[in-house]
Amino acid sequence: MSSRLPPATLGLIVANVLAFIVQQAGGETLLVHFALWPWGPVHTVMGANGPVQVGFQVWQLVTYAFLHGGIAHIFFNMFGLFIFAGAIEYALGLRRFLVYYFVCVVTAALAHLLVVRYVTGGFYPTIGASGGVFGILLAFAMLFPRQRIVLLFPPVPMPAWLFVSGYAILELVLGVTGTASGVAHFAHLGGLLGGLALMLYWRRRPPRAAPRG
Repeated sequence: MSSRLPPATLGLIVANVLAFIVQQAGGETLLVHFALWPWGPVHTVMGANGPVQVGFQVWQLVTYAFLHGGIAHIFFNMFGLFIFAGAIEYALGLRRFLVYYFVCVVTAALAHLLVVRYVTGGFYPTIGASGGVFGILLAFAMLFPRQRIVLLFPPVPMPAWLFVSGYAILELVLGVTGTASGVAHFAHLGGLLGGLALMLYWRRRPPRAAPRG
């Protein structure tokens, strides 16, 4: 496995970092238009320069994943891409990797929107690449299930399949119990489920017949 980042993985990291820099310079402007806002009527909220109207737009299903809420938020998401995404891109190829990543981003957004609309309520923006990163973790566990992963806290090694399974269970518990509020747990689970569905579809899809000469 190459130690160099393949192009799509590198491009995603660079795009997220550039968007974060623009976000810091532009204040709330990017959040108003490109964060993920709940389905429903447009709301008027008080911004730094007075009231602004915000609401869901279809492009937000993707753009929210390029915005972040601080240095720690973007660091850990980009760290996840840096560590795991390259192996997935090498295994799937550039085109399938990008399809996979953005499917996870969109399914994460849809899961979060459904939970907010029908369970938790509230009207607030959601940002971050975590849904896509969780999908990458799922793919890593499926493609390299016995690969050892060493946690930072505590530094305990475990196979990838166990790490991702435990993480998914933790996210479900946190989401259902409402623990660690301010974290979109069901978006994380949506990214996992979207990735699982696509990986299973690709596994069951019969290979194309070779062209006859």
